[in-house]
Amino acid sequence: MLNKAPKLKQTVKSKMKSNKSVRPATEAMIELLTLMFVSSLAEEAKAKAFEEKSATIRAQHLRAVSKVSGVNGDVRSA
Repeated sequence: MLNKAPKLKQTVKSKMKSNKSVRPATEAMIELLTLMFVSSLAEEAKAKAFEEKSATIRAQHLRAVSKVSGVNGDVRSA
């Protein structure tokens, strides 16, 4: 487990195609969207664990949820 979260700004800059600067407002928006995504993923994984009568959210629950809710709206079969 990670002791501290990775630096989001460095991650975004490394993934960008060009050498553009990211404004503080944009950086904050990216961080908020990331937190919302992780929060919703955790909530769905919690529901999946509850369906399977498990008290602990495991990696298999996260995988099952992430396969169902695909990127860009495409739904993959679970």
